[in-house]
Amino acid sequence: MAFQPNPGDTYIINETEYRVGEHPAAPGLAYAQAGRQGMVYQLFLKHGDVLDAKALKVFFPKYRIPAMVYQSEQLEAYSGLQGLKVCKRNVLTPEKNGGIIQAHTDLLYAVLMPWVHGPTWLDIVADQRVLTRKDSLHLARSLAQICSGMEQKGLAHCDLSAPNLLLPFFSEVKRSSETSPIELVDVEQLYSPKMDRPDVLLAGSPGYAAHRTIHSGLWSAYADRFAGAVILAEMLGWSDSKLVQRAWGESYFDQHEMQTVCERYGVMKRSLDERWGSKVTELFVRAWESHDLSSCPTFGEWLIVLSGVADEEPIAVKPASAGALEASSSIPTAADSESSVNTGKPAKASVQAEQVSGQQSPTQESGVSAAAVTVSDPNVVNRLFNQARELEQKEQLQGALEVYRSAHHFVPHGSPLEVELAAAIGGLEQKLAADAAPAHTKKPKLRKRTAILLTSALAVLLLGASPFMVSMLQADSQAAAEQAEAERLQAKQREEEAARQKAEAERKQAEEERLMQEEEKKQEEIKRKEAEQQRLAAEKQKQEEQKKKEAEHKQLQQKYDAQAKYEKYVQWKKEKDERLRRQQELERQRKQKEAAELKKIRSRDVVLLIASYNMTYNAIAQDNLKNAKTNALEFAKRYEKDPSYFKKVGKMGERADHIYKFLSNTKHALPDI
Repeated sequence: MAFQPNPGDTYIINETEYRVGEHPAAPGLAYAQAGRQGMVYQLFLKHGDVLDAKALKVFFPKYRIPAMVYQSEQLEAYSGLQGLKVCKRNVLTPEKNGGIIQAHTDLLYAVLMPWVHGPTWLDIVADQRVLTRKDSLHLARSLAQICSGMEQKGLAHCDLSAPNLLLPFFSEVKRSSETSPIELVDVEQLYSPKMDRPDVLLAGSPGYAAHRTIHSGLWSAYADRFAGAVILAEMLGWSDSKLVQRAWGESYFDQHEMQTVCERYGVMKRSLDERWGSKVTELFVRAWESHDLSSCPTFGEWLIVLSGVADEEPIAVKPASAGALEASSSIPTAADSESSVNTGKPAKASVQAEQVSGQQSPTQESGVSAAAVTVSDPNVVNRLFNQARELEQKEQLQGALEVYRSAHHFVPHGSPLEVELAAAIGGLEQKLAADAAPAHTKKPKLRKRTAILLTSALAVLLLGASPFMVSMLQADSQAAAEQAEAERLQAKQREEEAARQKAEAERKQAEEERLMQEEEKKQEEIKRKEAEQQRLAAEKQKQEEQKKKEAEHKQLQQKYDAQAKYEKYVQWKKEKDERLRRQQELERQRKQKEAAELKKIRSRDVVLLIASYNMTYNAIAQDNLKNAKTNALEFAKRYEKDPSYFKKVGKMGERADHIYKFLSNTKHALPDI
């Protein structure tokens, strides 16, 4: 008989009574979840807590393998590892659970294990539920820690995917502090050097398996690396709402996109780089571009990188306005050059010092609050400095300038780092000023710089042309050449801007013509609809007249039909009452017969149960355990047909308790009852 339980049904498994749970979203149906290998039902102890719930996994016929018993014994050794709670399991066998298996043959080699509360990662992905940065990082670290611990023991799940990741972290059921945020399920294909290769291997799950292995079974120590990298990237990316909206469906990637340079891959790569840093991106790219599973990063590498990622959002720098940039940029004057000649210090350093000392507080210009960046954090300057370097390498000069200014606010005055930051700020301000300054303001500056150069050259001759001053003049000459190159680039930019404006005007004109054509089409459509409405109105009027005539005819017909129907009903009522009377009489006779038959069968079974018990007792007395076990199984089989009745007959319940104890332990001595 197939196993199709209803909510509230009770079953005795290993001398413990369990109750089938009800589905929270479908009242009246048993709480069951379908997997690739079978169905999982939720069971509760009859008087137990919700935290003690069990999962009964009933396998499809293809996966009912006797070796499951040995495999479960091996898996129990790993139940203490984080994330492998379901490895603590019991298998229903004919020897221990013959009665219930005979009643429900589907339960052969079914597995009883702990129930894990909480949604799956598939539920989070399919619902497009955006996570906070803290939750995303916590989940990713937990998964990396679980898989790293498994790797260190030579283990691999071999089907790491969204449906096989349960998240007690999001469970509504109160959990203890020792509960893992993530639990792995469907561990029947778990790889271990100490276990035999399964008879049936599953291919990797779509959306998570490498395309080079999707058509073959995965069973090796490296089997989880690629799928794990994809899931870790999903968990980190799920705090980015733009990325979540681009998801394919039940996974972020479509299976056909795996390990290809597709659009979703680009979005994922950019999101990881912007939100989590280049090191995380490098690990994901290594896995994505790998040619075999052993080339993918280990989970230990993932754990090290993720442990160094901050929980808080990356510092966002607000670009300064063009006016602020021009105000903060200063141009060297003749007085500055003379000062540099007399003091023997370059004018550039003094200009940079004025720029740094005259600027506003970085937290005011960039929009970064003092609460977000404080001196109490010893790593804040390093983080800001590294972030500015990355922006500068990406040619994002304005953003790099603002981050440098933020870092400069927190370094001690006169320190080497303060000098380095001041030089970087001055250099970026000069680059941005050269790009932003109009062409008509640059020529006077060039003439002014030429005068400065002549004055400086005369001072050098008067001072004896010291080597230091010669090097300064060479630097100024190079700066003048750079200024001329900047003017040339500015002219080129103006030409490109003019071409762009011309193309934009042509585009607008074409757009206006297209809109006019669409308007004409709309007017024609309106006229066509009006004509159609007139035709429909005339047709509707004609139909209404026809309906009126039909209604009158129908009313007369209904009167005749009602009379005929009433007469027919009276005749039918008489026949029905007579049939009901005969059926009740037959039912009464049938119940009497069944009651007599049931009484006869029960009396016979009581005699046979006593005989089976006595035969078991005698066989034990003669040390014939084989016959004793056969008679005991026969007793259990017959007793479970009607346990509620037999338990009340004499000492039959006491006999049954001793028979079950003997089946569990053949050394148990049966009393003479």
